[in-house]
Amino acid sequence: MTSVKERLHKGYAQSMEVAGALLADEKSRYQRIKIFDTVANGRVMTLDDIVQITTRDESAYAEMLTHLPMLEHGKVERVMIVGGGDLSIADEALKHKGVKEVVLVDIDGRVVELCKELFAEMNAKAFKDRRLKIEIADAFEYLGRPESKGRFDLIIADRPDPVGPGKALFGDTFYGRVKGALKKGGFATFQTGVPFYQPWEITEALEELGRFFPQSGLYLTVVPTYIGGFMALSWAGKGARLGTPAGIKRAAAAYKKSKLKTDYYNPAVHAASFALPEWIARLVP
Repeated sequence: MTSVKERLHKGYAQSMEVAGALLADEKSRYQRIKIFDTVANGRVMTLDDIVQITTRDESAYAEMLTHLPMLEHGKVERVMIVGGGDLSIADEALKHKGVKEVVLVDIDGRVVELCKELFAEMNAKAFKDRRLKIEIADAFEYLGRPESKGRFDLIIADRPDPVGPGKALFGDTFYGRVKGALKKGGFATFQTGVPFYQPWEITEALEELGRFFPQSGLYLTVVPTYIGGFMALSWAGKGARLGTPAGIKRAAAAYKKSKLKTDYYNPAVHAASFALPEWIARLVP
C-alpha cells in the first residue's frame, strides 16, 4: 500500500496510507495538486505535498472560521473568501439564509475544477447556489480593486502556509487591503498556523493586525490532520470585537434560531475557543 508524507515542520513528518490509486496528481501553473482517498482520514487534497483538507476533519476548520464570526455579527450579507478553492468554507457561509453574496477568490482555477469533480459530496450545493461567485484571480490584487472597497461584512482568509504563491497573503500590505474591503462593523478571520510548531505566526500576525485594526485577537480550533494540536485562528474587527460575553450570548441565540447543521461548531465550543493555554497566551503581543 502506498503512502503520502507531509514534511511541513522541520524535524517532523506525518504519513497517510493511500487507499487505491491517486485520484489526481498534476502540476498546475502554481503548485502540485494531489487528491487521494486514505485509510484513516477520508479524501485528502495536498498542495505541494502539504495537507489542505480532509473530508474527515474539514468541519473543525471551515465551521470555526465561518460560523463563529457570522453568528456574532448577526447581519452578514456579503462574504469574501481568500483562497478556499475546495469550497468547504463557501458551503458553510451559504448555510446562512441572510447571506446575499459569497465571493470566492482563488488564484488556481485548476484546484477549483478538481475539487468540483472530486469533493462533490462536500461542495455540490455550494456550486449550485446562485449567491456564489467564483473569481479565478489573485486575492491580493482583488482586494485592492475599487469595487472591493467597503464591500464585505466578513472576509475569511483560507490562506495556505506562507510559502510559494501564499506569501502575498501575509504581512502589512495584505492586512491593509483587507481592512479597506471591510464594511464598518465587519470582521476578518485568518488561518494563523499551528502554534506548537509555528509559534511565530501568532505573534507576527497579531502585531501586524494591531497596526491596522482597532480590535484583533485569537481563538482556537483542533484539526487533527493539521498536525500539532491546536490551530490558531486570528480575527480582526472594524469597529467591533469577537468573543465578548454579549457576542457569545448573541451567537448562541442565533445558532439556536438558525437550526444550522454542524459537525464541530456549537455555542459551547464557540465560548471555549477564546480560552488560551498559558503557553499560547504568552505568544500574544
